Amino acid sequence: MLAVAIATLTTWAVDFDRYFTDATLRLDYAFAGDAVKQEIFLDQLSHLPRWWGRRVRLDEVPVAGDGDITVRDHRSGAVIYRHSFSSLFQEWISTAEAKTVRKSMENVFLVPMPRDTVDITIELRDPHHRTMCSLTHQVVPSDILIARRGERSVTPFVTLQQAADTLHCIHIAYVAEGYTEAEMPQFLEHCREAMEAMFGHEPFKSLRSRFNIVAVQSASHDSGVSDPGAGIWLDTALGSHFDTFYSKRYLTTLHLKQLHNVLAGVPYEHIIILANTDHYGGGGIYNSYNLSYTRGKHFRPVVVHEFGHSFAGLGDEYPYGDDDPRYFSDVEPWEPNLTTLHNFGSKWADMVAPGTPCPTPESQDSTMMTRRVGVFEGGGYLSKGVYRPVQDCRMRTNEVPEFCPVCQRAIRRLIEFYTTPLN
Repeated sequence: MLAVAIATLTTWAVDFDRYFTDATLRLDYAFAGDAVKQEIFLDQLSHLPRWWGRRVRLDEVPVAGDGDITVRDHRSGAVIYRHSFSSLFQEWISTAEAKTVRKSMENVFLVPMPRDTVDITIELRDPHHRTMCSLTHQVVPSDILIARRGERSVTPFVTLQQAADTLHCIHIAYVAEGYTEAEMPQFLEHCREAMEAMFGHEPFKSLRSRFNIVAVQSASHDSGVSDPGAGIWLDTALGSHFDTFYSKRYLTTLHLKQLHNVLAGVPYEHIIILANTDHYGGGGIYNSYNLSYTRGKHFRPVVVHEFGHSFAGLGDEYPYGDDDPRYFSDVEPWEPNLTTLHNFGSKWADMVAPGTPCPTPESQDSTMMTRRVGVFEGGGYLSKGVYRPVQDCRMRTNEVPEFCPVCQRAIRRLIEFYTTPLN
């Protein structure tokens, strides 16, 4: 068995160089449709000068997400890369608006640049994990219409932390939104504050050396962020705004092509957008981006909470109205910190002490609130039928200073998946 294991590791150690070059293929898509029917359209392909993602476990996805991209070698049909994600579009189709109008939204994904022709399949899934729509298209690396980006004009950036091993690490880019050129010193201060907030939490704290972090100084014409509810529309680098899907504190950008244009030529894989506003809000989409307000007392917990979404795929552990459920009793949520008990053995059952009641009653002891692992009802925006691991956690409230043991384990597994060499 040892000989087989070593052979497997050696194979994967050379697979990246066999199939890919040290460059990035950027894939721009339009997700379009309504609550009834959805479609995917290819928009544009771009070549970026380096690859900053993982170089091992290329055919695996550590978290399922709401969709994935699969890259296959055209000649053999072998899967040579997979990537999972979620999108605002899939969230939007569950809204009331999607029942009356059809829309399209930009989405951008990065895969390593193939050496030879590949077939790429992108798939979107519904809350029952069923395929809603998919698209398969061919990419020929020598195609003269693949745009070249990030080779000449690169947005100025500052390296805040260099990883111990820059080949096997997690690359994070902080991006300025709503900061004018004159306000860049304040942006850099906010970046450092956000970075230290993240590394104040386990397991980021003990695995800090595995992160490479830059601050991208994308200047805006106007200072601040658009607030449609107040009638305020500003000219900013990414066109971010509050009131996403008419939810007052939901702060996002729909301009993902512009976001990635700003990042072209920058070492990045995961994105944290810092918005120059004191209006409370934010948003985090798994393997897309995290956006947080900065000038308020909850800045530090919010930016960490949203990174829990965008990096680790963690779900919200609070109820938020029961009229539009995203989780159902006949399917297990893909988020590692939520369960419907449909297949609880695949979640944190091994971390629950024998004899713990289900549902687990809440406690008045503040220590027990954050450390006792159980099955607490209420989470994923629903008060009934969805369960969370502990009474309170960073993924539930701003006041709790840490991730619960289940969230910590999920984050640690993901960091190790991205950064542990196989040889």
